[in-house]
Amino acid sequence: MNALFQSIKQVIETRRTTKPPKMNGQRIPDAQITQLLQLADWAPTHGHTEPWRFIVYADDALKTFCQNHADLYRQNTPEEKFLSEKYEKLLHMGDKASHILVAYMRRGELPKIPELEEIAATSCAIQNLLLGASALGMASYWGSGGMAYHPSMKKHLQLREQDVVLGILYLGYAEDAAYQGKRKVPLQEKVTWVK
Repeated sequence: MNALFQSIKQVIETRRTTKPPKMNGQRIPDAQITQLLQLADWAPTHGHTEPWRFIVYADDALKTFCQNHADLYRQNTPEEKFLSEKYEKLLHMGDKASHILVAYMRRGELPKIPELEEIAATSCAIQNLLLGASALGMASYWGSGGMAYHPSMKKHLQLREQDVVLGILYLGYAEDAAYQGKRKVPLQEKVTWVK
């Protein structure tokens, strides 16, 4: 195998999720976040629609985003289903992260491109970003909990009806080494060869 393939293979196989509370609060330079966004921008895109969009929260805006996220949960959850622990978790989710990015699909102006393909392209952009973060020794978490997919989040972010939030990305650094990866289903059960 050539060296480039080996490098890519290593980054893909060693990328791991780190929950934000396990991050250490060390700040990532904004220039490195920009480099990650540049990697995201090279995702495959049908019809050159480039539907991926990122809203980046840094410094004091992290705390504001988390406060807003927790408040959206409080405002949009019936009293009988509201959990104070969940509110507190959302409120403090970014306490040790360096940056928070909301990733969303901005629907293009080509209706012939299926929405699924725009979502897939945006997911590829997110994966590019996460792999780049791993290669730079950063910790990352692709969160979909809380109000990420709730219509109130879309409204809060001033997105259009046809846009889709795909997750909240937390980036930072962590002291703990990444855990050993595993796959539960053998590859042979996921692939059918036809010759």
